[in-house]
Amino acid sequence: MSFGELITSLQKCAITDEQVQENVKEDLNLFYERLLDSSRSTVKRSKERCLEEAVQLLKRVSKTHLLFSLEESHLLLLIQVLISLQLETVGISTACGKIDQMLHELSDVNEQLVFTEIKNCLQAIAHKEQLLSLDDLQRACMFLEDSAVGREVWKELCLPLMQKVAQLFTVVLKEEPLRDGLLCYSAVKLCLQTFQLLPNQVSSVVWTEMEGSQVLQHILQALLDIIYGQCCNRDTCLLAGTAVAMMLNSSQNQAAGHAAWNLLQISNQESGVVTVGGLQVNCRFISKKELAVLAVSRGVLTCCRPHVLLSSNNDNTEVCLLLNGLFPVIISLCEEKLNCHYFAFEVLTLWLKKVKENLAEIMKTTGARLLSDSSGLQQQLIHIVLSNADSPVDGVSEMARSAFALLLDLYQMDYELCNDAERTLYSSLLYQITKFPWENKAKYYQLCALLPYLGSEKVLSHYSELPNHMLKCLSTNHLSPCGSELYKCLIQQQRQELSSQNELYLVDQWAKCWKSVLIEALTSEVAFLQNNCSIHLLPSTFRVFPSAVEPLLRSLDTSSPGHLYAWACVLSSYRATTGQSPWTLQGGTTLKILHLALESADDKVRLAAFSLLCCSPKTKDFPTQEELELIKGFIPQNLNCESSSFRQHFQNGVRRFLVRIRDCCLSFVKIQNGKKKQDGSNKKGVKDLLDQGTEFVDWLGELPYCYLAAGHSYQRKKTSLLVLTAVLETCTATWSPDKKKGQPPMNMDCLIKYIKQKGQWNFFSRAKLLVLISCLEDATNEIRELASYLLMRFFPCNFPKDISTALFTRTKQLLCSPRVQEAQMGALMIKVLHPSELCGSNFQEFDLVRFLFNELEEHYCTAKSDMMLAARTKPIHGVLSALQRCLFDSSSNMQDKLDSRLILFALELLENISLLLLGVLYGDQEGTGQDVPPSFCDMGNAITSLIDQASGGGHSETDECVLLSEEHSLVLTCCWVSLKEIGIFLGSLVDHVFTQCQGSNHLLTKTDLKRASRVFWNILLKCRQWGAVEGCCIGFTKFCACLLRSNDPELNEIPTDMLKQVLQVIASPRSTSVTRRAAGLPMLILCVLSAEVSSKGRPLLAYSLEFLLETAKASLPEQWDQTLDLPQVCAVHTLQALVRGTALGSAVLQFSPTVAILSLTLLSSSCWAMRNAALQLYSSLCCRMLGHCPSNGDDKSAQNGMSSTAFFCHYSALQPFLLAELREAAHALQSQSNEARLHLKPSLFPILTLLAQLHPSLQDSAQSLSGFVPPLLQLSASPIYNVRAMASRALVAITPPSENIKILLTLAGQLPGSQQRYSHNWLHGHLLQIKALFLKAVGAQSVVPNLHEAVNKVEASIWLATEAQRCPLVKMAYVEVVETITQFCSEHFLSQLHEILTDDLQKPQHEIQIGRSSFHQTLIRFLCTNPLWASHIWKQFDVLIPDVRLALIKWAVDGCSLHPNKELIHEVLQENLQDALLSKCVEYRHSYLKALVTLATSGEILQPQLPLKTTLKEPVLVECVELLLEDVEAQRGGPEFLSEALGAVSLLLRHCSSFFTIERWCKVLEDHCLPHVSEGLRMACAEALTLAGVSLLNQRPNQEKNAVMIRLVSISLHLLQDQSVHIRVKAAYFASMLKHTYGTSQGRISVMQMNKALPFLLHQLTEQCWDSGAFDVLLSHLPQTDLRSVQRNALQNGCVTLYEQDEANVFSEPSVMCAQVLPYLLRIADKYSQSPSLEKHLNTWVKETGPQVLEDLQVCKELSTGDMQTWLTLLIDAHFHSTLCGMFTQAVLLMRLRKLSKDLPVLCEPSTLQQAVHASYCELRENGVHFPHSLSAAVVGEPSK
Repeated sequence: MSFGELITSLQKCAITDEQVQENVKEDLNLFYERLLDSSRSTVKRSKERCLEEAVQLLKRVSKTHLLFSLEESHLLLLIQVLISLQLETVGISTACGKIDQMLHELSDVNEQLVFTEIKNCLQAIAHKEQLLSLDDLQRACMFLEDSAVGREVWKELCLPLMQKVAQLFTVVLKEEPLRDGLLCYSAVKLCLQTFQLLPNQVSSVVWTEMEGSQVLQHILQALLDIIYGQCCNRDTCLLAGTAVAMMLNSSQNQAAGHAAWNLLQISNQESGVVTVGGLQVNCRFISKKELAVLAVSRGVLTCCRPHVLLSSNNDNTEVCLLLNGLFPVIISLCEEKLNCHYFAFEVLTLWLKKVKENLAEIMKTTGARLLSDSSGLQQQLIHIVLSNADSPVDGVSEMARSAFALLLDLYQMDYELCNDAERTLYSSLLYQITKFPWENKAKYYQLCALLPYLGSEKVLSHYSELPNHMLKCLSTNHLSPCGSELYKCLIQQQRQELSSQNELYLVDQWAKCWKSVLIEALTSEVAFLQNNCSIHLLPSTFRVFPSAVEPLLRSLDTSSPGHLYAWACVLSSYRATTGQSPWTLQGGTTLKILHLALESADDKVRLAAFSLLCCSPKTKDFPTQEELELIKGFIPQNLNCESSSFRQHFQNGVRRFLVRIRDCCLSFVKIQNGKKKQDGSNKKGVKDLLDQGTEFVDWLGELPYCYLAAGHSYQRKKTSLLVLTAVLETCTATWSPDKKKGQPPMNMDCLIKYIKQKGQWNFFSRAKLLVLISCLEDATNEIRELASYLLMRFFPCNFPKDISTALFTRTKQLLCSPRVQEAQMGALMIKVLHPSELCGSNFQEFDLVRFLFNELEEHYCTAKSDMMLAARTKPIHGVLSALQRCLFDSSSNMQDKLDSRLILFALELLENISLLLLGVLYGDQEGTGQDVPPSFCDMGNAITSLIDQASGGGHSETDECVLLSEEHSLVLTCCWVSLKEIGIFLGSLVDHVFTQCQGSNHLLTKTDLKRASRVFWNILLKCRQWGAVEGCCIGFTKFCACLLRSNDPELNEIPTDMLKQVLQVIASPRSTSVTRRAAGLPMLILCVLSAEVSSKGRPLLAYSLEFLLETAKASLPEQWDQTLDLPQVCAVHTLQALVRGTALGSAVLQFSPTVAILSLTLLSSSCWAMRNAALQLYSSLCCRMLGHCPSNGDDKSAQNGMSSTAFFCHYSALQPFLLAELREAAHALQSQSNEARLHLKPSLFPILTLLAQLHPSLQDSAQSLSGFVPPLLQLSASPIYNVRAMASRALVAITPPSENIKILLTLAGQLPGSQQRYSHNWLHGHLLQIKALFLKAVGAQSVVPNLHEAVNKVEASIWLATEAQRCPLVKMAYVEVVETITQFCSEHFLSQLHEILTDDLQKPQHEIQIGRSSFHQTLIRFLCTNPLWASHIWKQFDVLIPDVRLALIKWAVDGCSLHPNKELIHEVLQENLQDALLSKCVEYRHSYLKALVTLATSGEILQPQLPLKTTLKEPVLVECVELLLEDVEAQRGGPEFLSEALGAVSLLLRHCSSFFTIERWCKVLEDHCLPHVSEGLRMACAEALTLAGVSLLNQRPNQEKNAVMIRLVSISLHLLQDQSVHIRVKAAYFASMLKHTYGTSQGRISVMQMNKALPFLLHQLTEQCWDSGAFDVLLSHLPQTDLRSVQRNALQNGCVTLYEQDEANVFSEPSVMCAQVLPYLLRIADKYSQSPSLEKHLNTWVKETGPQVLEDLQVCKELSTGDMQTWLTLLIDAHFHSTLCGMFTQAVLLMRLRKLSKDLPVLCEPSTLQQAVHASYCELRENGVHFPHSLSAAVVGEPSK
């Protein structure tokens, strides 16, 4: 009987005992339900949860002794149900364990009955006539591993089971797919578990020659055959090695040791006889000897007991298996470059652990120390561990790290056992490791391991640069974990060493070492450094030294830049780590500083302050009233933040805060419902806190809906949805099976019940449902996906009928839209709609899947008959996407509807559609197909022909246009997107058949799968559009993975054959070009190889690479058509795709040397396409080999840490080739030195680039890289500049630091004298190499000996900077060398050089010299580093030649913001401004203005702005202002020049007295602050406000001041709503300056957040200008209110186009602006009677606006009676919500004015207006229109007044 039948029978069994309580019966029935739920669920966590509940229920029932009173038949049925369920969950170990717990409970009632039933089940496996199936093996393993009773049964049935396994091995090992598949693996696993869990039964057969030895001998033979190469599956081979070792382990005597020696010796031979007890088997190697050795060694170390590991060989007691047998084998494995290098190091780690465990016994055996300083064993271990510490192979570096720690521990134990106090290894390792460059990741973990043995003081004293290097690590993302780990270990060690001291002394010692380091990191401008310090260092600090918070806070000045963020991070981390309240620190000023941080313009500061409020290690720590108020003020102000990271952390903070409130409320409810009596005050206090918590959650649950309407910015909607997600995930009882953490508490229902009684937490109302449904049509994919998640996860699955009907109608429309985005919306809606929601009176059983397939067929038929019509109205891709989402992207049970007939129908339909669409692109709509893919030109011609046929006319040559027509785009989009969706859907369909229908693989036959493969083939090789190819690859990879993992060899052949066919296509000449880096050919190969099972050794990858390498090496034809791709070129492009493919990962590394040699060789090809392809391949390969690609060419150190020695250790085959290439290039250079011809070695520069990206090795004891030095030195004479430059960098990378000074002295000594003959190229390259070596020497951690000698030699060649040296590049290189070593040069030399260079700058230029301009820039940079020299140059600015002046100006832009001569430079620039403006050189004028503005705005930006002095006289000042304003007004010059001109005129305007000029300036700002203007000019407007705005307001008389303020505030309001966050920040800075001017605070300016700046400006406007134009400014920022026009535009069906025009400013939010402006409009209205002019103006406004408001209210009334379809259309209109907000804003203002004055024009009765407004508001809110809180409060509050 099946489980369903058994559980049904069980539920029918009635309990007749009347003494059984009803609650016990309920528990038993609930127990049955949980078992049934577990069987139904397909999600692992859901099964486990149901079973856990069932275990608890059964234990509860068991306590009542009910089970003992059950009839035996009833109990038997219950046992059968559990066993049946256990067989269903065989693949989930935890679930099987829970069922076994239940069976154990039943065993206590009737043990024999349980035993008998399980035995019956297992006998069916052990005595079945057929071979064991995969299910049989898995069930046998399950009963061995997870069932106590099952193990007892297997003890009786052990021999029959082994007989069945032996029979299975006989069959499996004969067929390759079976022995490499899951069946063989499971059989080996069963053997392993049998040997492990039934040792007595196995031992009696193996070692005493009892019955069954032939069976185990057969099994042993099979296992050894698998190990020695008969099986290609690596995992199976390794498991077999473990199984054999476990068999050895079943013996307690020395025979097992002899067998292990025998097994290990045979592993090193070609063949032999293995003897295990009474078993003898012959074995011989078939392939992969290294893998066999690895499997045997790993198995012995994993399983064997000490008596085996320490056994001797042939009575030789001085040797043992662990040292003499295993160690040599393991070391040789670690030195091999295998695919399984990780496993080799895993075995080394196991070996070290075993040696450590048995060290005492080993020393007794050997009679000597194991790791003495002179022992070869120690040297071998250190070498192998250190040389692989930064291995690029995944996992090896981590294993080497573990081995290093074990080695150190073993060394200590070794010395302790010998009572030897001298331990030199630690010190020598410390010296060696600290010499590694700071970029070496492994060194920090190695220091962590050394720390306990040396102590923190010795490590810090020896490695003085450690704090600095740690900061560098934290600045580099991939090095931050190792740096922070070392810091944690250091402070823990310090604490341990000083444990006897008091806390104050401990903190003082910590502060001496680390306080400055943490402060520097937290206040740094490097974001990585700040974040990593706050995330890693601070928590570690407070865990070890909680009192460190006080010295850290004392070191921070919260008014300084960066310190406020550091303050918030320190307190946040302190509170989260220690749980202590931060509010009592710093004398109670913490809350004041917190307010400042919460309003900061810096996202990081606000986020850190918010985290401080939200965090607490105790989830039941209820927030204070102050914290609640701060949170309620903070959340609405931060919903529109630009940063994605901010939104994510913001959501996490909200979630943490909600968890605190929820858990506290749960405890309060528990207290209220408890039986324990409480006094009245305590009860009231608990109730008040409970009310506060529930009201906060209720408020927060309502808040997001106010900002989800169409028309709000993406940022605000995304953050609102994230907040809503946090609320629903935290405060509902919805359980998420896909989440391991964050589930609601078990008693959540009691809290929800209590809150529902109060009428709160109504999270799932109809209005809220409509809001989220409107989000499904948002323009951004993220909003749509998040809204659909909330609807499907939390809302009731059945929507109201009117909504579901309207939504389904809307969905069908969207699925037929040609716009991809709208079709995706429709697909998502289909996923949200549950089939039961679509059930109406017309159809009782709605089959959504069948409906979609019918729709797809209809779209296909339409396309077949009229492609143009289909492209417009039925474009196919929407329905395909809907099918994909419904069937495979959701957790619904719709997949159950995919029966065999429907799957075959889908396959045929997809095949037909793909042929049709490809035919359209070919111009072959009959579907005959072509083997040759068309070019893009052919596609264009085919579509043009199709359009002409559809229009009924011929194509006119005179009408040709460069741009694609709308019809052309429609057809292309329809074809390409549909082909992409076909590939994705087909792959998911096949994957479903193989995974979900495991027992029904016959649903698709081999013929069907070949048809599917042909669909993928056609799309990938014939479509050519990259998006379609990429999308199709997703499905094709799934398709190949299913077939390659199948146990059916015929199915394995399908992707294999496709791979071989496509390789033949690559190798065959073709008659057309596929371009685009071989188009889909490489992707098809990559998909097959990515799907290949990695544990099988990747034979397809090896075959493909070998084939491609051979193809690429083939000689080119003598003549070829350059418009066609050559096979060799396609092969290289394919190799590049394989190298770059992330799915293959490090699997291609073993082929890297061969591929690198090929690519470098092909750079010499005569074919340009081949050279281009080879260079791309080489670039990708270098990134793969080095591990981390440099972010740019100059900053390689920040990204890549592989040393040159390590690189050539891992890729040793590359070294001789690279060296030969360099020598050949150098020889050619030397032999042709006298010819005036350029001899280019194509591979030279790529090789130098690769070498330059490496780091110098600490030492090269074997001088293995010394051969690179001579050719690199010779290449300094190359005639190619980049070769000389790169050779200098490569020289540094190859040379060990110890050899640097030697080479440097040699090079410096070779500098020529002024009378000697030399080559300029050689001299220039020579100087570049000297400079590179000096840079390395100067940056060294320790003092470099003989450095001054090299400096003296450079000083002696000062003539290189004089006129005697005529080459500017050589002179520039010499100056750069001196610049590098300035600190070591003598004063006399520097003075002499200064005179020479200054004279050079002042000499006129008579001829054009190449490099002269660069030379001038270098001279300026060098001279300006000295303030005296810089002053001398700038004072002579007006007499310098133009080139030098331009160089000076450029330097001023880039490098003088903090220069001591900043004021002097600014004066010089002002004095020469007029001449610069009149200059005809555009670059000079632009750079000059940029320098002027940069100098004025650089420095301490948070200081209050002081009036800048000007040296310009009034006429000159006016003339300059006039020139600049004319340029800006006339739009002369590009946007960049106009931006600088606007900044310059703003600077000068502060000294201008003309009000007319100020008005002109304001007009310019008003024209350029609007959204349609370029971003650069809008930023210039914001800059202009900060430069001149406050100064102008302070300088003008009151009347002029108000006029200027109104205009400037209006401009600021525009800029604060700008799309660019940088512009908004700059505008907020202007508001902050204004606030600082009007406030009483002194010192630095605190920059406000943008959302705080806007109400401040509105406040200033209404306070100072309420009667002089403020009203009009406020109204100008309200949206236009014409609701009927909005309704008409939303409902009308426009023409179909693929794309729609975006708004000029997508960040602007009229709805939010209405809520911001309304309070200030009401303030002005309240002053109605105080100003006659204002009264008159308001009366006029009422006359003009009142009728429109009444009209809009009437439209609202009409809308409430409309149908749901129309209403949904309005909800998604971007202008609908903003128009409503504008209408209600004006209506509230009208009502206020009517209340204040009876003289206003009579529009209607005040009470009627109030009623209409209130009724419209309520009706709209009920139908999903939510308004901001301030607007809602004003509307709702008016009638009550």
